[in-house]
Amino acid sequence: MSVPRRPSLRSTAPFLLLILLLTGCSMVAPDASPAGPPRGAAGPEPAVEAMRAAPSSPAPPARPAEIPGLGPGTRALIPSTALQAFVVTGEAADSHRATAALYTRDAPARSWRRVTAPWPAHNGMKGWTDLHVAGDLKSPNGVYSLTDAGGRLPDPGSLLPYDEQPHFAVSGDGFFGEPLEGSFDYVVAINYNRAEGVSPLDRARPLGLERGGGIWIHVDHGGPTQGCVSLPEERMKELLLTLDPAKKPVIVMGDAAALGR
Repeated sequence: MSVPRRPSLRSTAPFLLLILLLTGCSMVAPDASPAGPPRGAAGPEPAVEAMRAAPSSPAPPARPAEIPGLGPGTRALIPSTALQAFVVTGEAADSHRATAALYTRDAPARSWRRVTAPWPAHNGMKGWTDLHVAGDLKSPNGVYSLTDAGGRLPDPGSLLPYDEQPHFAVSGDGFFGEPLEGSFDYVVAINYNRAEGVSPLDRARPLGLERGGGIWIHVDHGGPTQGCVSLPEERMKELLLTLDPAKKPVIVMGDAAALGR
């Protein structure tokens, strides 16, 4: 009996080779899972989607800019209606040298901004005081309104009421021998112990004569004053042309430490 012979591998090799060539190298077993990520986007995680949908919190509004060098106590003395502040900062409590600059703001809740360069200034011979009395040769710390102007020379164009009078003439010498002539050519009255709305020459003293008075901003004569604040003549004219009664101007004056309180 003859037994059929199995085909040898040699005889089937060409047939297997043909199958591989036709199917390529990507043939996988029927139950094998395909490699790589599943097709189609699954979408963001719910938490991420919620963060994208939630509205962002608005940034808190910026606080209005304050005048540099003024502490909370001094700032509280500036009336809310004041839109101009002439700030005079003394070098020290016992110094007669100071620096002055004008600040303005557009509305009570808006930021202050400086509108002049710092100006050199003089104040009382013996510096500054919280309690000014007649003859102490010190300038009073504080915040005071500015409502009235005047001088020996004609009005240069002041926005404040201006009283031109020959009685503003002054003579004699200052503490260092410098001539005082011309010091009152231009004057702005500081409303310390005086009535508002009258000439700087008015001598009424609501707090009493012992508390002094006649504290002005006037033309600098090259030395300390008896209690006033003095500026170079050109700066005085600039101040007169800038202070606006509609903006309720004030002077903020004192030594740096006092103003920082």
